[in-house]
Amino acid sequence: MTGPVAALLSIARDLATPKRPLPPLREGPGWGRVLKVLPLAGARCELPARPSSHPRLPRRPLNFHSPPQGKPATTWRERLAGARTVFHHVPGTLALVWNADRRGAAVVALLTLGVALLPAATAYVGKIIVDGVVASARSGLDADTRRVLWLVALEAGLMAGQLAANRLLGLQRELMRAGLSNVLYERILEKALALELRHFEDSEVYDKMQNARREASSRPLSLVMQVFTIAQNAVTLLALSGLLWRLSPWSVLVIVAASIPAFVAEARMSSESFRVITWRAPEGRRLNYLEWILTRDSHVKEVKLFNLGPLVLGRFRALFQRFFKEDRALAFRRMRAGLLFGLFSLGAFYGMYALMASRAAAGAITLGDLTLYIAVFRQGQVSVQAILTAVGGMYEDALFMSNLFSYLTIPTGGEAPRALPAKSPPRGAALAIDLRDVSFRYPGQSAWALRNISLTLAPGEKLGLVGENGAGKSTLVKLLLRLYDPTEGAICYGGVDLRDMDPLDLRSRIGAVFQDFVRYQFSAGENIGLGNPPFVDDRARIEAAARRGGADTVIASLPEKYETVLGGWFEHGHEISAGQWQKLAVARAFMREDAELLILDEPTAAIDAEGENELFQRFRELAAQRSAIVISHRFSTVRMSDRIAVLHGGRLEELGSHKELVGQGGRYAHLFSLQAQGYLD
Repeated sequence: MTGPVAALLSIARDLATPKRPLPPLREGPGWGRVLKVLPLAGARCELPARPSSHPRLPRRPLNFHSPPQGKPATTWRERLAGARTVFHHVPGTLALVWNADRRGAAVVALLTLGVALLPAATAYVGKIIVDGVVASARSGLDADTRRVLWLVALEAGLMAGQLAANRLLGLQRELMRAGLSNVLYERILEKALALELRHFEDSEVYDKMQNARREASSRPLSLVMQVFTIAQNAVTLLALSGLLWRLSPWSVLVIVAASIPAFVAEARMSSESFRVITWRAPEGRRLNYLEWILTRDSHVKEVKLFNLGPLVLGRFRALFQRFFKEDRALAFRRMRAGLLFGLFSLGAFYGMYALMASRAAAGAITLGDLTLYIAVFRQGQVSVQAILTAVGGMYEDALFMSNLFSYLTIPTGGEAPRALPAKSPPRGAALAIDLRDVSFRYPGQSAWALRNISLTLAPGEKLGLVGENGAGKSTLVKLLLRLYDPTEGAICYGGVDLRDMDPLDLRSRIGAVFQDFVRYQFSAGENIGLGNPPFVDDRARIEAAARRGGADTVIASLPEKYETVLGGWFEHGHEISAGQWQKLAVARAFMREDAELLILDEPTAAIDAEGENELFQRFRELAAQRSAIVISHRFSTVRMSDRIAVLHGGRLEELGSHKELVGQGGRYAHLFSLQAQGYLD
C-alpha cells in the first residue's frame, strides 16, 4: 500500500504508540546542587533562595518524558481512565472562573449562544437568496427582485451581528483573563503563606509551585473558553444538522467521521506536550539558575574574576538546545499529522460535494439546496473539527490545571495546635523555656540533627549557643520558632507544649535576627517597620527601634533618610554595605517592644569590632527583662551570656558560664583558647 493512504496509516500507528521515555538526564561534573529558582525561562524571573543549612530532601530523578504518575498509558482503557481523571478538574476550573467574574461569565455564555445560532440562520437565508434569484430570473417580476434585495440586507444584518458578537466575546475574554489571573495568583500566594518550612525545603513542592504559576494567567480561562467553544459549535452543528438531514442524512455522519483522526492526533500531541513541559521543571529551574548567575550583581565579581562567563553560558546553551530540539521534534510531528489529516478531511468534503453537485445537475435538488448544502457541510465540518480540537485543547488545559490543583491541595495544617482552643501562657514577661529530651531529624533523612537535648532557660536568662557548623544550633532555633516539631521529646514555654500553642501567638512573643536576614528592596523605614507589620507606618516606633538597634547612624547617612529605597532592584535604589544591612535587621528585631524572647543568630557577622561591642552593650540593657539566645562563633560575644551551651554532633556536650567552661578544660575551653591565641599572635 503506497501513497497518501499508507502515509495516513503510518501516522496513525505512530500517534497511537506511546513513545519510549528518554533516559534520565545526567548531571555533569561541577553542576552541584540546583538551588530554588522560579519559574521557567520566559516567565517572570525570580531569585534563588539561600541554600539550607541541612541536607535537602531527596529529589526525584529527572526524566523529560515520564508521565505524572508511572509509565505512559498503553491501552485505550488506561487512556480513558487517565482522561476521566484529568477532566475531573474541569468543574473546579469553571467554579474558579464563575467566582472570579460571574457577570462576565454570564455575558460570555449569552454571546456564545447567539454566535452559535447565527451560522445556520445565515446559511438558510443564503439558500433562500439563491432560489429567489433563480425565481426572479425566470419571472422577471420587480417584486421578486425586491424580495431578493431584502434577503441580502437580512443576511448582511446577520453577518454584522455575528461580527459584533465575536468582537464583544474577544473583549469579554480579555477582561475575564485579567480578573481571573489576579484571583489565581492571589490563591497561589495565599497557599504559599499556608505552606510550612518543610514544604519550602522540598524541591518537589517548588516544582509544583512553578508549574502552577507558569500557566495560571492563561490556562484556566483557556479551558473555560474551550468549554464554551464546544457548546457553541455543538449548538451550531445541531442547527446545521437539521438543515443537512433533509438533503443527505449520510453527510452528517461523514462530517463526524472525517474529523475524528485529526482529533486523535491533537489529543496525543497535547498529552506529549504536557509531559515534556511539566517534567522539564527541574531542568527549567537549572536553566534559570544559570541565567541568574550571569545577570545578578551578587555574582558579577566572581564571574569576572574567575572568568566563569564562557563556562556558565556554555552550559546554558547546551541545556537550551536540548529543550529546543525536543520542542522542534514535537512541532514537526504535530505539523505533519495536521497536514495529512487535514487533506483527508478535505477529500471527504469534496467527495460529498461531487455527489451533491451530480444530484443538482440531475434536477434532484435545487440550486439553492446545493448552495445550502455546500455552506452547511463546510460549516458543519468546521464545527465538528472545532469541537474535537477544543476537546483536545481542553484536555491539555485540564492537564495543566491538574498542576494548579495539585499545588493548591498540598496538605498543610501541620503547625495547627494539637487541640482547640489553643493554649496561651500569660503575656507580658519572659517565661521559662524547657527542652525535654528533644531529638529531631529532617524529613527524609536518617541522621539525627539533634539528639536527646535537655535544657531549661530561666525567665530573663541569656543563653549562648556555640558549636561547629552543622552542630544543630540553627535547627534548635527552628524548633523554638515551631517551624518544625521535635521528632521526639517536647519543648515547653511557660509550661505549655509549643505544639499546643497557636504558632502566631508563639512567634509574636519573639524577636529575631537571623544569620541569613532578608534585605528588603523597600524603604529604610519599611525595612525596620516590617519587624512588626501593624506598626510599619509608625515613624516614632521605627525611629526608636533604629536607635536601639544602632541603625540610626545608617539612616542619617542616607539621602532621603527613612524614605530612601534600598537595594539595586528598583529605580533610584540606594545600595548600602553588608554591615549597614545587618544593623537594619537588628533594628527590625527591636520593633517588637513586647517581645519576651530575643534570638540573635550571628548578629554581628558583618559588623566591625567597635560596632559589635556597642551593639552588645545596648543589647544587655534592652534585654534586661527578656530571655535571649545568642548564636555566634565569636567568643567575645557569647561570653557575655549567663550560660553557654556547647553543641557537638547534635548533642549538648557542655553547659555552664564562660568561667565554668574554661575551668573545665573541655571543648569550649579548647575552642576559646584557639580563638584567643589568634588575637594574641
